[in-house]
Amino acid sequence: MTKLAVLKEQFKNSALSRRQFMEAVAALGLTVSAGSLLAAEASAATPHKGGRLRLGLGHGSTTDSLDPSTYANDFTNVLSNTLGNQLTEISPSGELVPELAESFEATPDAKTWTFKLRKGVEFHNGKSLTADDVVTSFQYHLGEDSKSGAKGLLTQVETFRKDGDDTVIFELSAGNADFPFVCSDYHIAIFPEKDGKLDWQSGLGTGPYMLENFEPGVRASFKRNPNYWKVDRQHVDEVEMLSILDAVARQNAVQTGEVDVIDKVEPKTAHLLENSPNLRLLEVTGTLHYSFPMRANVAPFDNNDLRLAIKYSVDREEMLQKVLSGHGSLGNDHPISPANRYHAAGLPQRGVDIDKAKFHLKKSGLSSVSLDLSASDAAFIGATDAAVLIQESAAKAGIAINVIREPKDGYWSNVWNTKPWCAAYWSGRPTEDWMFSVAYAADAKWNDSVWVHDHFNELLVAARAELDEAKRRSLYEEMQSIVRDDGSTLIPMFANHIMALRDNVAHSEQVSGTWGLDGGKIAERWWLT
Repeated sequence: MTKLAVLKEQFKNSALSRRQFMEAVAALGLTVSAGSLLAAEASAATPHKGGRLRLGLGHGSTTDSLDPSTYANDFTNVLSNTLGNQLTEISPSGELVPELAESFEATPDAKTWTFKLRKGVEFHNGKSLTADDVVTSFQYHLGEDSKSGAKGLLTQVETFRKDGDDTVIFELSAGNADFPFVCSDYHIAIFPEKDGKLDWQSGLGTGPYMLENFEPGVRASFKRNPNYWKVDRQHVDEVEMLSILDAVARQNAVQTGEVDVIDKVEPKTAHLLENSPNLRLLEVTGTLHYSFPMRANVAPFDNNDLRLAIKYSVDREEMLQKVLSGHGSLGNDHPISPANRYHAAGLPQRGVDIDKAKFHLKKSGLSSVSLDLSASDAAFIGATDAAVLIQESAAKAGIAINVIREPKDGYWSNVWNTKPWCAAYWSGRPTEDWMFSVAYAADAKWNDSVWVHDHFNELLVAARAELDEAKRRSLYEEMQSIVRDDGSTLIPMFANHIMALRDNVAHSEQVSGTWGLDGGKIAERWWLT
């Protein structure tokens, strides 16, 4: 860190007064005007306390619940991180750091993980966090009747137990170097144990804000937790989350000042918001991708040649430009983005090839086919437009597609993971194992294409336990190739997270792209000036 950077950090943290800062930068040869500008920049980066942060979210459903096993969208992700904490968290720079765990360590084979809990953490009702709460929280997702979205991630856990009040030990079926990443999943927020069961119904967490009101599919409101253990976070007094599914309504809400921040800004109109007074755009590259899962247990999607015919018929570049206005990158029919550690950069990019599409269609035993494709902008902004582009391009290969425009409300309960072919999105996951385990493993609850590939599942287990970096990379690259060429999901593009902020909203220089809205931790990390 340069001497100037150190001075700015000291001024920002009040270790230097303004006069001392100006004298110090003058000694470095800077002019008074330059010093004033630097002081203003440092002050703007200093979190201010107070105010009500209002969020307009392009997600939320009437089926949403406080039950952590049911969390399934960005609204419940932010809800989870506003109410509670996990054992670990992913920092804005993408590094894994302890959260409720003070520390964690593994045996050399990465099969046994020991987490030491942070002392002095309290739930919203004043109850102290103990190992019993952690054990009960994990057991809730692992129970025999559990339908949790985290269950597929945790099937590797054979046993877990407490060792005193502040230690929890996990025994895995095989080594997993990424297990602490799993413990940061937003489903696995730690709730209190009560009479041997998990008390999620009360909405009592260890997080920065206490729940005041929750109307599923409408809003949630919170007030500051006066006993929050992170002294450098939780800057505003109150947080309000509004579910605003319509993109135009969401955009109007931030323009008129009804809300302070919106997510899922429509790429086509992003430039209009950027030019609006008192607004600015924040664009973050991460693992977000848009997909069209075909349920492989339903004919004709059980035929891989038909799936390949569809994949080759799609003009991805056209979709990237017309749907995302260039705010993203091309997808290659697997979910691992260039932001991931083991992204298969050498895998040839699939492009539109009508001749190959016709070849695989004929090989499937069909000279032509008619298919229904369900879509709604509830899946992602522009999903219906993307479906129409697929329809138009596929027609050239003899594939007739009927685009069904589904209603936004109830889309995630009535269409996704139900209809044979639909539009969807995934925020992605921090690690390859996590992404594949939650959505592509044979037994994953959210395997929305119902795709099963025996060799892929063997590789998934092998890669998870492999500690040699070169071998591990090779395994993950092979898995990406298998999903690309045999998988039952069309992934035409990766999208940037685009948010619009009122000019009184501030955040640290680095914003997480792991999930939307700063990794779901916007309420804890951002502030109002």
